[in-house]
Amino acid sequence: MRDLPENIDGLFTPESLWQSWLDVEAALALTQGELGMIPAHCATRIAEQCQLSGFDLPALKADIALTMAPVLSLTHALADLCGAEAGGYVHWGATTQNVIMAGRLLQLRKAHALLLGRLARVLDALAALASDNAGQVTVGRTNRKHALPITFGFKAASWIDEILRCVQRLREVEARTFRLVFGGAIGAMQSFGAQGPALTKALAARLGLRDSLVHARNTLDSMSEYVLALALFGMACSRIGKELYILMTEEIDEVEEDLGPGVIGSSTMPQKNNPKHVVALLARAARLRAMAAPALEAGQPSHEGDAASNQLIAELVDQSAISAYDLARRLDWLLRNLRLKPDHMQRNLGISANVVASENLMLLLAQGMGRQAAHDLVHELIARHKQTSTPVLELLLEHPAVANRYDAGQLRRAMDPTHYTGLSAEIALAAADQARREAAALAAISR
Repeated sequence: MRDLPENIDGLFTPESLWQSWLDVEAALALTQGELGMIPAHCATRIAEQCQLSGFDLPALKADIALTMAPVLSLTHALADLCGAEAGGYVHWGATTQNVIMAGRLLQLRKAHALLLGRLARVLDALAALASDNAGQVTVGRTNRKHALPITFGFKAASWIDEILRCVQRLREVEARTFRLVFGGAIGAMQSFGAQGPALTKALAARLGLRDSLVHARNTLDSMSEYVLALALFGMACSRIGKELYILMTEEIDEVEEDLGPGVIGSSTMPQKNNPKHVVALLARAARLRAMAAPALEAGQPSHEGDAASNQLIAELVDQSAISAYDLARRLDWLLRNLRLKPDHMQRNLGISANVVASENLMLLLAQGMGRQAAHDLVHELIARHKQTSTPVLELLLEHPAVANRYDAGQLRRAMDPTHYTGLSAEIALAAADQARREAAALAAISR
């Protein structure tokens, strides 16, 4: 897989966004030139000047501070660079919000591709975790209590399944998110006239975006949906992180971060080896999830356009994209530097080893006495075991309904948790295969 940046903050700096707006202005001019809406030679001249490196940045920043209208300042500066004739056709028929949102989509698309590349690595790491530990028996827990034996690979398979759904959501929203809204000042294409539909269709194709049925500036739901998809990824990261954080608890101690010998856990307690990366993952995941509510608020602009909603969704898109990429990078690191402790898993399984496979014992006894009777009998004997410390096997062999039908070997095997992990291993291996296939597909897309 190709190298990926440590962060994507640079995609959303003012300079990067200004260049994205210039990319839109260049595409607009060239498309209008092809359609005969502006002179072709002027369109070429405009496109040639749409490189931020040719602008006087201090002067541009000063003018933006004065006008508080960055696209206006940028297009004025662009018009000056183009000369009187071509400059007169800069930003022809467009409005600020058209350019801002189109440019932001171009930057978001880059961030989206990089995120998919990171998720490919996450899926590869999860695949290794699932397949390498497909047969590693551990205790399954429900309501924070021992439930049934599983394998650690099965636990990792559930993480794979959820991350795959996150990827599916992100791929599904592409068609709705990366669409051009470019209908002029209010969306009804007054400034473009009858050529408006042809212009937006051609401009969308040139920018690699989808065209819209209605180019209304007040439809922000697709951007809100994208933030929500990222928030759900944040939720998935939290679930994985919280599980690992709990498993790192001293009393459980089934996994740990491989931090290296030089890492210090506490400035006052020398014995401590505190988790570092999982806590950072959880903190940042909470921040990403918290963007869901304001994204829903942003999607409710008034009338045909609302700058307050526009500013809110723009900030959320930038912040959520940066945060999601950071989360994917941290999750990838955490999974690849996770050290399992099989002996501690065996130790913890031993706490309930006599009873954790009681469902299997119940199903064996049910063959002779029916399920309900078997359930009640096993429940009664386990309760007696907890009161008297008499081994469950001994209590079973003393019961006439059991002793007359089963020998100690049959009962012991039925109670052995290592023989009752169900299809844990098979599920883990199947999930690992699916994760690797999806990772390869994502890696190819993100190149």
